This record gives sequence, C-alpha cells and structure tokens, in this order.
Amino acid sequence: MGQASDEKINADNEQLSLKDLILKIGKWWQYLLSKWVTILIAGIIGGAIGLTYAYLKKPIYKAELSFALDDDKSSSGGFGSALGLASQFGIDLGGGNGGGAFSGDNLLALMKSRSMTEKALLSTITLNGKQETLVEYYISFNKIRKTWQPSQKLKNIVFLPNADRSKFSLQQDSILGAFYHAISKSHLTVDKADKKLTIISVKVSSENELFAKYFTEILVKTVSNFYVETKTKKSVQNVNILQRQTDSVRRELNAAINGVASSSDLNPNPNPALQILRAPAMRRQVDVQANQAILTQLVANLEISKVSLRKETPLIQIIDRPILPLEKEALGKVQGLIIGGFLGSLLLIIFISARKFFKILLS
Repeated sequence: MGQASDEKINADNEQLSLKDLILKIGKWWQYLLSKWVTILIAGIIGGAIGLTYAYLKKPIYKAELSFALDDDKSSSGGFGSALGLASQFGIDLGGGNGGGAFSGDNLLALMKSRSMTEKALLSTITLNGKQETLVEYYISFNKIRKTWQPSQKLKNIVFLPNADRSKFSLQQDSILGAFYHAISKSHLTVDKADKKLTIISVKVSSENELFAKYFTEILVKTVSNFYVETKTKKSVQNVNILQRQTDSVRRELNAAINGVASSSDLNPNPNPALQILRAPAMRRQVDVQANQAILTQLVANLEISKVSLRKETPLIQIIDRPILPLEKEALGKVQGLIIGGFLGSLLLIIFISARKFFKILLS
C-alpha cells in the first residue's frame, strides 16, 4: 500500500514539473511577443547590414586546371637491351630515373613551393597592350601600393619584367614571401582528383578574375617546365656531349678526305719506283677510314641517346583549363537580407532571454 502511494506521489510530481515547464515556456513566449517591436527592429537592422555586406563584398572567382602526368620510367624490350649493351662499354646513354624526386605526391608539394610560386608571380603578362609582371598586377588590383606610400623603403619598389631575381633587395624578398604565404594559405589548392589516378587539379580563387586565370595557367606551365627539365637533365647532357663529339669527328673526316684529294692533286702521276710519294695520301686514307669507323659508332650512340631522351621526357597533358567567364561565388542581395535579418533577430532574442534569466536569478 505504501509503495503504491509513493508511485502516485512521484507521478503527481512529474505532472507538476511538466506543467511548470510548459507554463514557463508559455511565459517566456509571451515575454518575447511583448518585445516583438524590438525584435522586428533588430531584424530590420540585421537585414540592412546583410544587404550592405552583400553589396560591398566582391565576388570570388575560381579558376581550375587539371592535367594528367604520363611518366614512363622503365625501358623494355630491345631498347633496354641496347642501353644495357652500351653501358657495358662505358657509354652512358641515359635511361635512368633522373628527376624521380619530383614524382608522385612530391609533384603536389612542388606546385605549392615558394620557388615555383615566385617564378609564376615574376612571369610577364600582357594586359591592354602593356607588359608587366603578374606580381605587379597583383599589387595593382589589391591597391597595395597605396599602403606603401608612407614608407621610403617600399614606395619605390617595382618588379620589372625579366629582372634578375638574384639581385632583388631584402624588401623585395620580404614582399614576395608575404605574397607567397597569402596565396598558398588562402587562394591556392593542389590535389589529386582521385587518389588512384594521376590526374592533378590546381585551383586558384581570387577577387580578380584575370589574376585567377593567369596565375593558374602560369603556375602549371612553370612547374611543368621545371619538372621536365629536371627529369631529362642528365639525358640532355649526354645528347649534347655526343652531338659535339659527332660534329668534331665529322669535321676531322671531312678534313682527311680533303687531304687525300689534295695529295692526289699534287702527285697526279706518281712514279711507281718512288713509294715515298704515295705516303701522304696513304696516311690521309688511314685517317679517313679511322674517322669513318668512329663516326659510325658515334652516330649510332647519338641516335640511341636521342631515343632515350624522348622516352624519358614526361608528357604533361592538360585536360581542363580555366575559361572566361570563371565560376563566381558571391552572396546575393536577397540572401544577405534574409540571413542578416534572421541573425539580427536571433541575437536579440538570445540577449533579452539571457537578461530575463539573470534578472530572475538575482531577484
């Protein structure tokens, strides 16, 4: 009997607590309704602020370029055998994996490196018939030069086309470093479209549409040239050495042939009894035969080396490039009005509810 009474009392307490909660919510709602004019004014002010922000906020343009990297690192079949045979005789025709440090995910880090970003910014572009560096255009549309006017060290700094990077001042280095950090942190994204694929996507966002487009294209071109040059550097050196040797031997062969002809012209009808008269022509003939043999071998090695260079040269194929007009991200005026009004009303409701709650606690 006692247990049944306790359960009834607990049920009554729960009903009273729920009833009190409903009553408090009702009172709170009535209190908010009494403040509807204030809340409406806050919503109007918030909407006005949101509308102003949407009007003043510049749209963000997004440029995206994707490319695939085809990097054939291996040699196979008869060509691989030819390279192996040549190496046995001490002839280095390339075929290595030079530039492998920039393969795979390392290429993504290379895209976001300071040196590549600076090279892209210092590249020359043509706007309205005038040549200027991309970094000068960046300074111009961001109106950065106005902030430099009070400083004697900064107001005369310019980045001219084709300037010698090694002769830049400390201030120029610092400015490029600041631009690099700003761009890499907030504007540049480099990633693979799919972890299993070799397609790399480069995205640049900016308030200036032309800068987003130019910087994306120039950055990819700069990195591509650097990557190909590094990848094929050793093979290019081998081709150049073999080409110089081939040209030198060919000149010697031509000189030897001319020497044989000259000796024959000097003694058109040599006396058979005087063999010494035939010695100069015979020596020249030996030079001709020796140079012919050497030239044949060098030409063969040169052609193999050229094939090796073509095989090692990676193919960077552009898939999609940024095309004007670019994708634009902007806050619409209606969106700004609605969001601003909602946030203004919500913040005021929270404020007056908190103030009412503290008054109850302190009373």
